[in-house]
Amino acid sequence: MDQKKFKKLVWSFYKKEGRDLPWRNTTNPYRIWVSEIMLQQTQVARVLPKYKEFLKKFKTIKELSSAPLSEVLSCWQGLGYNRRAKLLHLGAKYIVKEHKGVFPKENLESIPGIGPYTACAIQAFAFNIPNPCIETNIRTVYTHHFFKDRPGVSDKEIFPIIEQTLDKKNPREWYWALMDYGAYLKASGVRINKKSKHYNKQSVFKGSDREVRGAIIRALTQKKSIGTVFPDRKEQVEKQIKNLLKEGFIQKKGRGYVLSS
Repeated sequence: MDQKKFKKLVWSFYKKEGRDLPWRNTTNPYRIWVSEIMLQQTQVARVLPKYKEFLKKFKTIKELSSAPLSEVLSCWQGLGYNRRAKLLHLGAKYIVKEHKGVFPKENLESIPGIGPYTACAIQAFAFNIPNPCIETNIRTVYTHHFFKDRPGVSDKEIFPIIEQTLDKKNPREWYWALMDYGAYLKASGVRINKKSKHYNKQSVFKGSDREVRGAIIRALTQKKSIGTVFPDRKEQVEKQIKNLLKEGFIQKKGRGYVLSS
């Protein structure tokens, strides 16, 4: 597809259908970081109330850093993937220790839990820095328009086109436009599962270790005994208790367990 027509198409869609989301009404890197971590593998509708609740409780990086992990995990309940909350907590501690609580503009991948895409997103949305980056909705847009009849498309092939079409004066809104348009394409039935080398089908939640881990954390946030968690799956529960202890999510207290402080 012609790049000029492509950019016109994306901008046109965004002007008509662009979403008004709370993390788009701020350039505060801490707030944007929280939104990006919450949005990983989680729908916007689920994130919206939790985003507001989380920032009401932990208004700054310093407040998040000084809070017990148990409070952070308790506030995170309902989003799943509790490891994200733990890494956010560790990241806040790192920023306080290494940067005196001020979110840095560069070397963001040194912060626990921040990978290439999240680093790029924070730089674009908080600081308007134009770096090429890719996530699921952006991947959908470029694969659909530039590799429509190609299977096995790699991000390495897509990145040059992202860089060529990047609005370097306004990367912030350009990425919003791409994400909204990508979400629209997916909702309209566009699927790139077989086209992208980087598509990973999400594992089934029911019966999984993820389900057990989440139930253990949830029980402890509600001050309940782990013994109430899947009594018919004791072996799986015991295995995940060991893993959560090793990873620092929970700790032994007397004959039972509590969330780590």
